[in-house]
Amino acid sequence: KVIGDDGLMNEAAGRFAGLGVVAAREAVVAALKEENLLVAIDDHEHSVGHCYRCREVVEPNLSKQWFVKAGPLADKAAAAVRDGKTKLVPASWDKSYFNWMDNIRDWCISRQIWWGHRIPAWSCESCSKMMVLMEDPTACPHCGSDQLVQETDVLDTWFSSALWPFSTMGWPDETELLKKYYPTSVLVTGFDILFFWVARMMMMGIHFMEEVPFHDVYVHALVRDKHGDKMSKSKGNVVDPLAVMDEYGTDAFRYTMAAFAAQGRDIRMDEKRVEGYRHFINKIWNAARFALMYVKESDLGEIDYEKLDLPDRWILSRLAQVTQTVSEALDDYRFNEAAGALYQFIWHSFCDWYLEAVKPTLYGENGDEAQQTTRRVLERALADVLILLHPFAPYVSEEIWNKLPSRQGSLQTAAWPDTVTMPTDEKAERDMALMIDFVTGIRNVRGEMNIAPSQKLAVTVKADNQAAVRAITPIYTLIYQLAGLSQLIVDEDTTAPSTAATAVVGDATLYIDLAGVVDFEQEIGRLRKNIAKLEKEKSGLEKKLNNESYTSKAPADVVEKTRRRHSDCQDKLTTLADNLKRLEAMQTE
Repeated sequence: KVIGDDGLMNEAAGRFAGLGVVAAREAVVAALKEENLLVAIDDHEHSVGHCYRCREVVEPNLSKQWFVKAGPLADKAAAAVRDGKTKLVPASWDKSYFNWMDNIRDWCISRQIWWGHRIPAWSCESCSKMMVLMEDPTACPHCGSDQLVQETDVLDTWFSSALWPFSTMGWPDETELLKKYYPTSVLVTGFDILFFWVARMMMMGIHFMEEVPFHDVYVHALVRDKHGDKMSKSKGNVVDPLAVMDEYGTDAFRYTMAAFAAQGRDIRMDEKRVEGYRHFINKIWNAARFALMYVKESDLGEIDYEKLDLPDRWILSRLAQVTQTVSEALDDYRFNEAAGALYQFIWHSFCDWYLEAVKPTLYGENGDEAQQTTRRVLERALADVLILLHPFAPYVSEEIWNKLPSRQGSLQTAAWPDTVTMPTDEKAERDMALMIDFVTGIRNVRGEMNIAPSQKLAVTVKADNQAAVRAITPIYTLIYQLAGLSQLIVDEDTTAPSTAATAVVGDATLYIDLAGVVDFEQEIGRLRKNIAKLEKEKSGLEKKLNNESYTSKAPADVVEKTRRRHSDCQDKLTTLADNLKRLEAMQTE
């Protein structure tokens, strides 16, 4: 040992004693030159440790330290996972855990820093004996001297943290709190501290409490920046969660994190994703405002499943399925699957189709009894949606819950929905799926031909067989209402009008008559103008992608964005060209 604790060369360095490390190196080189002993000076690339704060080179310094014999502790902690007493989720982390535990070395638990738990060890200045005790000693148990000095080293932070599951609840005393909450059910943590913290808690918990500290360990992803890089203050790519919440709302931010928390995959944090889920939260709020206009406490009661219309039967069946999906996903810590299933149900099934389908009934067009039945279903569906939503968006769900006329207390105390009382209805599922396909086909034609939603359309459906006719019958009214039609004819023998756009749904073909609806000449001109604009943009993108200097030097994400835009242009050009060809044919006829 040549370098002293003060960072200077000690007496072992001979004539260089008292010099700092850098000065000593320079003096050694100068001495070698002076005595003609220096053969050459060469550069070598190698790893040199630096202080993470001041960036100075860290010099190795041998010193006495305190160690814990970790092998016996690690054996029991590894066995607990192998025996299934504690489960790592996802299980892919088992291999890393066992690799650490099976090859563990003795653990250096002492640190020479100014803060932390001081190691409970004392040395006697009279007899030089060392003692480690639970309580502060007043005299040396060996010689009786009161000249005792406590160890100045402090415990490694992870040693103190390893005791957390039980030391925070009164241990070593057998407190009621400790009996109730040890062991706990689940620990949520990041993979980067699986060994530093989780493994150490397992070792300490089993050693001192003789039982694992938790039954499940959910290892979540790391949140990285939008390029996939780890966030770092030095890089300047840190996303401040408080700023994101102020901008887009806490629920939107929370839902984004859940939706992208796939097991074993890190999350790329992009504020545009949060913005998208803000629209989702707004959608929920607006849907609830609409529903609360019609839900009345006096109308509520048991749902008579024998009197339900198709949309009511369908939404309860879909609600039962999404409840089952969300419940199973949460039980298995597949939070992204739960969030994704709930998103699809709320946005599409509940908002886009159910609320639109029941508006005529809520407006009073189908009689008071039908209206009351639908209101009961609507209240049930909204209430269950809020319960399912609460783990992901607690604030907006709690706010809406407190506005429901039939619900009391906080949403946090509400019972989880019971799917047993919501039987699935396969026929309602089939009928509504067919209706959605019909309406979507007609709406697609509207979009392709630039037809306003307010423009009523005449549609003729050619059914290939009687089975197709029977399938359309129960959904006829819904198609008529939701597609915005002035006429809907179902006929097995009909022929396509010369001015009709077509859409195929199952065993039926839809003919949407465009005569008097579309100005063919004007629409053809618009399509040609858009095609020319897209072709120009596509040509510019192709020049970029064919330029090797651009593809090799531009950032990978920028090049990928250019490729996606080129592909989008090609897809749009294909669609516009088909529409133009169709209109030109209609015009000539």
